[in-house]
Amino acid sequence: MRRADRLFQIVQILRNKRLVTAKTLAERLEVSERTIYRDIQDLSLSGVPVEGEAGVGYMLRHSIDIPPIMFTSDEIEALVVGARMVKTWAGTELGYSAQSALDKITAVIPAELRTKIEDSKLFSLRFSQRQDLDVNLDICRKAIDDKRLLQMGYCRADGEQSLRRIRPLGLYFWGNVWTLVGWCELRDDFRNFRLDRIQSIQSENATFIDIEGQSLQDFIKRMTCM
Repeated sequence: MRRADRLFQIVQILRNKRLVTAKTLAERLEVSERTIYRDIQDLSLSGVPVEGEAGVGYMLRHSIDIPPIMFTSDEIEALVVGARMVKTWAGTELGYSAQSALDKITAVIPAELRTKIEDSKLFSLRFSQRQDLDVNLDICRKAIDDKRLLQMGYCRADGEQSLRRIRPLGLYFWGNVWTLVGWCELRDDFRNFRLDRIQSIQSENATFIDIEGQSLQDFIKRMTCM
């Protein structure tokens, strides 16, 4: 990464208005902490309102105006392939949103970068198009955001069918399938459900709150301890 690009990235990270340590900046930008200290000093000397100190962290005293669209060629390619993957694998609604975001970016970036979008040779394909999978994903994603309970009919790999009432917690993509992790009231425990095995699904009006021992963070802790 060019030094000018790195300085710009540091400012962009600090614009989030959170205290960021030199160690975090160094890991994210793949440089040494000593390099970050020098960059912070140069930014301060050039008038960027950085405050903080080594060992504590840095942040911007107030917002500054920076052109919002300054992408490198690789960043544009990453956005293109990301948007194409979302359109292919992340459901109908997010697919439309990904294309809309890409259209907005295309409209404002320089012409030489616009060709990077149009000529990208990176693609994302799915050979088994199933409308019900996209619908299931949209329903699950909204239920997670709104913390709404889900009623669903599910068929296991061995053919056993059951009705489940789930507190949906998160969605995981495994390269060719999506799984929903949730707290299953039938089993009184965490369970993973493949979206392509959901036979029926409906979001309830009833909502839920995170309970100690039954949240997504608790599920992740359990998995990392196994």
